[in-house]
Amino acid sequence: MAASAQWAAFPHPSKEFAYPGAKLRAAWPRLHAGDREPWPEAAGLQEAWRAFHRGDFKAAHDAGIALGPEGASVAVKAGGVHAVHLLDDEKLRLQRFQHLVAVAEAAIAALPDVANTHFRRAFALGRYSQGISVAKALQQGLAGKVRESLERTLELEPLHAEAHTALGLYHAEIIGKVGAMIGGVTYGAKAATGIAHLERALELTPDAPIAHIEYGNGLMLLYGSKREDDAAAAYESAGRLVPRDAMEALDVAFARSQLE
Repeated sequence: MAASAQWAAFPHPSKEFAYPGAKLRAAWPRLHAGDREPWPEAAGLQEAWRAFHRGDFKAAHDAGIALGPEGASVAVKAGGVHAVHLLDDEKLRLQRFQHLVAVAEAAIAALPDVANTHFRRAFALGRYSQGISVAKALQQGLAGKVRESLERTLELEPLHAEAHTALGLYHAEIIGKVGAMIGGVTYGAKAATGIAHLERALELTPDAPIAHIEYGNGLMLLYGSKREDDAAAAYESAGRLVPRDAMEALDVAFARSQLE
């Protein structure tokens, strides 16, 4: 398949997502409230993040890869966000996440005390596991690896909202797939713990669409139709937010599509 097909263009371009010059530094705390990414001092890394925020995901990924472990965070985030929203081929999506897992694990070896090296591994592993069978994911021990990486992320950065969201979904997805009893005994998954992490993410980043979307997803996984109205309200909250970059624009569009 041609590279252009593997890297479909971002469909919601906006000059508001460009962040040229000093605008990136000024907006950085808002843009990275969810992942607590430190401000990059290197100009090349700043340019990679500019590409990510404006929706040029391939350029952001490729620039991050070229920068080595220091660029792994932007490479994995760009490649992963693009794969989730804009890569329709399931086989290619799985290959993408396998690649991103390898990138993240190499970064962990080089930068073991950086929170986002562990978070990007959890993100890539989690998305990969969602694309294969439950039996295969459990056989490969992916759930434990995801949880390990998320817990390490929060040890290093307790205010990492996206890690709280992901850990909340870990509990919800385990229970949704294998049930509360097996999920609790075998994997330590608990509904109350999952909801607590999802709510913590909302407290930390109330303006982040993904925090609302995943809260709604968690409610559906844990409670199904009993909490359908609450899940819809969460998607509505996400859909009303004004996106600050390309990733959030994709999240807002997704939330709105769930209400059509």
